[in-house]
Amino acid sequence: MAIETGKKAPDFKLPGDGGTTISLKELRGKPVILYFYPKDDTSGCTAEACGFRDALPSFSKVKAQVIGISRDSVKSHDKFKEKYKLPFRLASDEEGKVCEAYGTWVQKSMYGRKYMGIERSTFLIDAEGVMRNMWRKVKVPGHVEEVLAAAKEL
Repeated sequence: MAIETGKKAPDFKLPGDGGTTISLKELRGKPVILYFYPKDDTSGCTAEACGFRDALPSFSKVKAQVIGISRDSVKSHDKFKEKYKLPFRLASDEEGKVCEAYGTWVQKSMYGRKYMGIERSTFLIDAEGVMRNMWRKVKVPGHVEEVLAAAKEL
């Protein structure tokens, strides 16, 4: 299923940090910023998470919820959240089914070596669960501000 703006976002139910469960259906009623990142506690992913952390008061003003998703374990997410004082939820997609549903599990290449991994991507979903904006192959600098600007327009 190809994801398109203006269509319903794929629903999911994943284990979250702190022993919780996170599902898109349960988040309805407020906009959701769903961001997929490759790995906890790596330089780019930490910079992105801290960017969302620092901008959370602004996202809260537009009633948007931020959710980070990677294939790391819940235990890894708990450590990552604690280390960087992340005030938003992280979901664990260890099996990669949600990454596949959102088209973020892709073939990557580094130094000529090809491998499968998460393409850094962000999705803006409105309060009714409809996809409003997508960012693929995200470059971290300036990205959080771009997502916030789009969330303000909902």
